[in-house]
Amino acid sequence: MSFHATLRQGVSSVLRRIEEALDAPFGGEDNPLRHLGAVGLYLLWIVVGTGLYLYTVLDTGIDAVYRSIGYLSLEQWYLGGVLRSLHRYASDGFMLIMLLHLLREWSYGRYHGFRLYSWMTGVPLIWLAYAAGIGGYWIVWDQLAQLSATATTELLDWLPIFSEPAARNFLAPDSITDRFFTMLIFIHIGLPLLLILGLWAHVHRIAHVDYLPSRRVMLGTLAALLVLALLRPALSHPPANLATVPGALAFDWFILFIHPLTDLTSPAIVWALLFSVTALLFALPLLPHPAPAPVAVVDAAHCTGCDRCLADCPYAAIGMAPHPTRPGVKLAVVDADLCAACGICAGSCPSSTPFRRRETLVTGIDLPQRPVDALRKQLEKALAELTGRCRIVVFACARGAPAKALAADDTAVIDLLCSAQLPPAFVEYALRSGADGVLVAACRVGGCEFRLGERWTAKRLLGEREPHLRRTVPLARRQLVFAAAPDTAALAAALAEFRSRLERQPADSDRLPTYLRRTSDHA
Repeated sequence: MSFHATLRQGVSSVLRRIEEALDAPFGGEDNPLRHLGAVGLYLLWIVVGTGLYLYTVLDTGIDAVYRSIGYLSLEQWYLGGVLRSLHRYASDGFMLIMLLHLLREWSYGRYHGFRLYSWMTGVPLIWLAYAAGIGGYWIVWDQLAQLSATATTELLDWLPIFSEPAARNFLAPDSITDRFFTMLIFIHIGLPLLLILGLWAHVHRIAHVDYLPSRRVMLGTLAALLVLALLRPALSHPPANLATVPGALAFDWFILFIHPLTDLTSPAIVWALLFSVTALLFALPLLPHPAPAPVAVVDAAHCTGCDRCLADCPYAAIGMAPHPTRPGVKLAVVDADLCAACGICAGSCPSSTPFRRRETLVTGIDLPQRPVDALRKQLEKALAELTGRCRIVVFACARGAPAKALAADDTAVIDLLCSAQLPPAFVEYALRSGADGVLVAACRVGGCEFRLGERWTAKRLLGEREPHLRRTVPLARRQLVFAAAPDTAALAAALAEFRSRLERQPADSDRLPTYLRRTSDHA
């Protein structure tokens, strides 16, 4: 195993442990580490909203803007000062979340194959975010802004892009005019607009994007920012004076870390480091990685053009085109570059029902490596071999808690590429074919490898999304469990509890279990 693979697995192991530890107090739906992208976008909206207010009330001009910001921070602290602090701390939070998101996606190996486009479009956003953040500090035009502007231009002067050194503009007090403020506004408003456009490009090939986290996460994040704004408000340093050298300053290490790094090393080393890291991020997809799995295949003769697969695909890999032989009917078309080979589309296809009277079950869309016909044959074989008083079939996501160890004479375990690969009719088919109960094991809420698997599984089994499990299937004879790898113990405990409930045959079997009500609310 290469050093890169070993390092990546080590980091992913640590992150998974932290995520699972946070699941206990927060739950999968409210676990911020499972929704870093949505949290980052939420922080960006706070930055944009507070920034627009501050821009509309600030006076223009280098001298006027310093006095105006000072008034907001000290005299109008209850509104303008709080919003300024929110703008500052939400910006820091966005930088932190962005880097955590990058680290998480890299450690989980989500930078090649169908995720290649998102990875490649995400790397330039780091440069845009830091450029916008650094430029924001200049607008205040205090001593920290003076230091940052001088240090940045000295760093840029090392590159052969200016005919004259840009740092000369900060040698004398009269060299800075109101035109400089106009340039700052252009930088600090123009770059965030490019950042928002880049974020749209970053996610536009992903379906059902969570642009905002859950309400609890939003309220908790906002409350934390407000507490921080009140306890440690963002204040200006003394006004900039190019005739003097700034003294000791309170530093923002989240955004301005590059300046002390330049002082400790040199512009050449800093640029070499920045370009090397950027090149490495772009080159990561070229490193050895597992071969992509075969993509979904459409059978034109059995595709009805219902577009359920289009609605359920997490990565917008399915489109609809005119059917080649049936006028007025649509045909699903798979984009091989975007297909995750998760099987969610096969689970959504109405022709995937095992009740069809065909020796070979051919569906409208299917995965060649795990076709629905093979799933039905495996289920029938497993049912024929089950013995005991309480026979249970377990359909388990292969990326969730390992379930093979639960197999026994009275328990059949069938692995799925994703829990949403399972057509809901298979639950009823198993019960009608001799099973006393069916347990479906999905990944934890918010922890699906393919983003939407556990969500669609819950909604289908609850009858809230097509294709849905018929409501005539007894609730007491089916159970949905959310368990992440490697928590086999939790899955085993859920199976034992389910078996005990089946053997007792509870009188309130027609009532919706608490865990399913909670899952329905989250989904």
